[in-house]
Amino acid sequence: MASEAPFLIATRSEGKLRELNGILATAGLRAVNLSQAMIEPTAAEEHIETFDTFEENALAKARYFHALTGMPTLADDSGLCVDSLGGEPGVWSRRFSGRDDLSGQDLDDANNAKLMAELADKTDLRAEYKCAAAFVGDGVEFVEMGEVRGEIVRSPRGENGFGYDPYFLSSELGMTFGEATTEAKELISHRGRAIRALIEKHF
Repeated sequence: MASEAPFLIATRSEGKLRELNGILATAGLRAVNLSQAMIEPTAAEEHIETFDTFEENALAKARYFHALTGMPTLADDSGLCVDSLGGEPGVWSRRFSGRDDLSGQDLDDANNAKLMAELADKTDLRAEYKCAAAFVGDGVEFVEMGEVRGEIVRSPRGENGFGYDPYFLSSELGMTFGEATTEAKELISHRGRAIRALIEKHF
């Protein structure tokens, strides 16, 4: 379907934007990102995702930017959940290392180093990626979940994706998300599944 008003994609992650733009374009939905909407970063944004579930965090982010702009807003919260770590890092995936002074690839590297340290004495490396996709518009709110199972590898494979992708071996693809093309990852990824569920059920 085509959308009359463009969606606002409420993320500043370049990796997420690449994935979301492709998924929305395939569905015939127009979207603009925060930079295109000329929404400058503020310190308040760092305190939006303070909840214990992906669903609550995604809705909080979508509500925040919808209230700020009045635009129909799409947001997601996602993370890596490792079985032997009791589901960690979970909602704390982006902040797992505790390094608030880092961003981009440097932050990814710190998070992955922490993950490897936590798994050093573990033999069960099963894990899943989870994503909650939320939409907030005038008088409406929707949220849908997506999941993908796999396991953690101890050495990074591939240079695609972002975050923990080079360490996440997808059971369905038989390769890490770092090795997969964007198109292959979109088909089975947690984010792709959550966004498509949102679109198919509500638009």
